Amino acid sequence: MSLHVAVLRGDGIGPEVTEEAIRVLKALSLDFTFEEALVGGAAYDATGHPLPPETLALCQKADAVLFGAVGGPQWDRVEPATLRPEVGALLPLRRELELYANVRPAKTLRSLMMASPLKGENGLIDLVVMRELTGGIYFGQPRERRNDGELAVDTCLYSKSEVRRIALQAVKIARNRRREVTSVDKANVLETSRLWREVVDQVAAENPDVKFTHMLVDNCAMQLVRNPKQFDVILTENMFGDILSDEASMITGSLGLLPSASLSDPRGNKVFGLYEPIHGSAPDIAGQGRANPIAAILSAAMMMEYTFDQAPAGRKIEAAVEKVLDSGLRTADIFEPGTKLVSTSEMGQAVATAVAAD
Repeated sequence: MSLHVAVLRGDGIGPEVTEEAIRVLKALSLDFTFEEALVGGAAYDATGHPLPPETLALCQKADAVLFGAVGGPQWDRVEPATLRPEVGALLPLRRELELYANVRPAKTLRSLMMASPLKGENGLIDLVVMRELTGGIYFGQPRERRNDGELAVDTCLYSKSEVRRIALQAVKIARNRRREVTSVDKANVLETSRLWREVVDQVAAENPDVKFTHMLVDNCAMQLVRNPKQFDVILTENMFGDILSDEASMITGSLGLLPSASLSDPRGNKVFGLYEPIHGSAPDIAGQGRANPIAAILSAAMMMEYTFDQAPAGRKIEAAVEKVLDSGLRTADIFEPGTKLVSTSEMGQAVATAVAAD
């Protein structure tokens, strides 16, 4: 059976890094069908909307989506704001495809220890941020300006069902790891966080094989810098997860290293997901061959595990990445004396060759 992947390359470095992820997937010699569609600023320029109906329709019929990045300064002042790439493409994709569970692993590779701002053993981490993706302040209504623009309002909303389903996803992830979940909130101030904590406590009581603890978000941000090795799975709401996962990513040395999976409930026998690097479009280096494709490649590895139930293929990609990095190849973001500087395509080709040789 063909593995049907919708490819949304997007803007900035998105097309470059996505190309290398596809190259690596093809090296697996499986029966893939790749279909491409426009998204983000590129789609806005071509059609007048960052998420054309045909793009959404392709995603809805595919098994999974391989996503690059969207946005750039040329679209920052598009009006209305709902037509800007980040607002008009990413958020509707998450809502329409019901991608409520964002899985962001952050793992330090020993060959890149010197790239971490936390030197020595403190920089060695292996954690997952489980971020709720379709609720909270990014989706709450009303969102408006009042009093001639002098006052702005964003509303944070969560329901018990939204919290419960993401907490259950955290349990699933934790059971394949160290069985520890740290639920992060701001329950000393926010009513939504108090609801969050109440529901998480209920899920914890139903799943005694997984250890749950609570932590306030400001303390968690500090602890990620002070002692990141204490964390296994961090469970948190949308905005907190957005911030904490970027912080965790920098401990590993570069935003260019970390993948993500945004998952919905199963479609038949498959878990539908959108897979993307977390680094964004980086327009300042687009088209220069300087982008690190590893995050996109590792996102493809997550796709093999979560959607296509082919964990060995995902691990083969991960092992190939480690092998290439151990050999000393580096893109500009992780280059250091004594290593070899390579381009985006050279890094992708090296990983694809390692996959095919395994």
